[in-house]
Amino acid sequence: SKLTSLGQLEMTWRSRVHFHPLLVRVLHKSRLRYYGKPEKKMDVPYQAYFEVADGSGMMSMVLWNSLCPEWYNSVKVGTVLLLEQYAIKTSYPFKTLPTPGDSQMKRFATIEISLNVRDPPTKISIIPEEMVKPEWGLPEVKYRFITRSELDGLPNNHSCDVIGLVTFVGRAERARKREHGEDFWLYRWAHAIDGTSDQPFILELFATSQPDVFEHIHPMTYLVCTQMRVVRDLTENPSSTIYLTTSNESQIFITGWHKGQPYTKDTKVKNFIQWTKTQSEADQMKKTVIGGYYPFPRPPNNFLKY
Repeated sequence: SKLTSLGQLEMTWRSRVHFHPLLVRVLHKSRLRYYGKPEKKMDVPYQAYFEVADGSGMMSMVLWNSLCPEWYNSVKVGTVLLLEQYAIKTSYPFKTLPTPGDSQMKRFATIEISLNVRDPPTKISIIPEEMVKPEWGLPEVKYRFITRSELDGLPNNHSCDVIGLVTFVGRAERARKREHGEDFWLYRWAHAIDGTSDQPFILELFATSQPDVFEHIHPMTYLVCTQMRVVRDLTENPSSTIYLTTSNESQIFITGWHKGQPYTKDTKVKNFIQWTKTQSEADQMKKTVIGGYYPFPRPPNNFLKY
C-alpha cells in the first residue's frame, strides 16, 4: 500500500483528514499511566506513549484506553509497526521526553500520533523482525551505555543505560507522591558491578510497568536499566552521593529477559559479558546482600550537621 513518512505528516497534517499508513520502529516506551478519577465514568482510563521513528525522524505515538491492555505488552522497544487509520494531534506540551540514543535524529515535537478504539478505529500490525526489509530505511535502536568508571565524570540529570551484576537488592519501599496524598511510588535500591571500578552502580529503581521484572531482581542476576538519570548531590561531597534513578521511559531487564533485546548487540554489553566469564561465581556470591533497610544518601555522622 502507499505509505507516508513522519516528515511528510508534519508538513501536511493540517490539510488532511485521512492519512496513508505508517511504517515505524519503536525506540522508546513509557510506563503505563492510569488517569482515572472517581467522578469520571471511563471504562479503561489508561494511556502510554512510545517514541517511534522512520527514515525521516522521530515522533511520539500515544496509545489510549482499551488499546493499552490489548497492545502495551506486545509493543516493545525495537518492534516494527504498521499503523493504519490513526489520528494526528498537536503534542501535549508537558510530556517527559527520553534522550535519543542517536543525537543526530530529527525530532518532530509539534504533533503526535494518537491511537484510539474509535474516531477513527486504529489498525495496528506488528511486523516480525525477519520480515523487515533494509530498503524500508528504519533506524536501529541505539543506546547510551556507560561503565561504572565513566559515571563519576557525568553531570547531574545526564541520561544513560547501564548493565551490571547485581550484588545487593533492598526491600520494596514506598514514598508518597504528594505530601498529603493517598498515592505512593514503589521503589527499591540495588547495587550492580561491572568490573570497571571498585564502586558499584547505586540504582534507585521505581516500579515501572514491568512488575514481573521488578519483583524478581535478585543478587547474581545480570541487570540492564535503560534511560536512567544521574543524580548527584552538588552541595557536599559530589562523588560520594552519586546514584542513578529511573525515568518515565526506563526499561528494566534481568537474566531470562535478555534474549532478542536490541541492546545485546551493543559493544559495552558484550564487554560486560566477557568480564563475567572471568569471574568466579562462588566468590561473587559471598559478597552479595539482600533485603534490609538502606538509608541513602547516608545521613551525616553527627547531629550538628544533620
